[in-house]
Amino acid sequence: MVDTRVNLSGVTLSNPIIPASGTFGYGTEFAELYDLNILGSISFKGTTVEERFGNSTPRIADCESGMLNSVGLQNPGLKAVCGHELPRLAALYRKPVIANISGFTVEEYVVCAWAMESQDNIGIIEINVSCPNVHGGGMSFGVSPEAAAEVTKAVKAVTSKPVYIKLSPNVTDIVSIARACEEAGADGLSLINTLLAMRIDLKTRKPVLANKMGGLSGPAIFPVALRMVYQVFEAVKIPIIGMGGVSSAEDVIEMMLAGASAVQIGAANLKNPYVCKEIIEDLPRVMEKYKINSLREIIGGAH
Repeated sequence: MVDTRVNLSGVTLSNPIIPASGTFGYGTEFAELYDLNILGSISFKGTTVEERFGNSTPRIADCESGMLNSVGLQNPGLKAVCGHELPRLAALYRKPVIANISGFTVEEYVVCAWAMESQDNIGIIEINVSCPNVHGGGMSFGVSPEAAAEVTKAVKAVTSKPVYIKLSPNVTDIVSIARACEEAGADGLSLINTLLAMRIDLKTRKPVLANKMGGLSGPAIFPVALRMVYQVFEAVKIPIIGMGGVSSAEDVIEMMLAGASAVQIGAANLKNPYVCKEIIEDLPRVMEKYKINSLREIIGGAH
């Protein structure tokens, strides 16, 4: 019998499969399809202090081997998430979940993290540093080691829960940012977020997305994500949740060999709502095929 259990900063998961934030809502729609409790955990939809409608439409575009999105952090806001969505999710899912939070100032990150501290079903707080810093000229927190470290320190000061920083791939050197977050007290890292991209409509000769540019996700970015997880694993000692184009049990094994302790599934959920269930069911077969007895033993095995 193979062992699929993994550990993230003291939080034990029955398997490494986690639906990625923004691709699984708050789990209620997927609960109609299968028992959510087979999942290792759930990273629910990114939460901001205030309710956000998101960007103008169109905000989704197709491309070969992936998709572009410019949803713009649409969510009902912190009060509704804590008062309504999390209790509803707790009734469906009995394991600790991952709270993905976003902000446009350091203070907003702190407010969200403080609110999540008191939520019993939150096991890990995941900080999305891909938001534009309104006090920093609109530059994303995640493209600067100093800004990423500032957010990390501020959030760590108001919560006792493990804090994972979700890193942007839209940088020259993701390793320096990962190290800055670790030095600032991060308990773990999530990577990668989407790659900045665009499409142009040949008939209108204008960008397909109303926001002109959006985030590329799907199988096309898997090799990039794998490379970044590999690089960051060699530079830090804290756990990594790997993501970016993962869509099969083989991808999960490959991501863990690169250095991930767990794996998030993103765009694949939008194409096939059963994909997480199917990967979990297929993992034992793939582990046996490659003579893997325990997933914990292969983390970073490619180094």
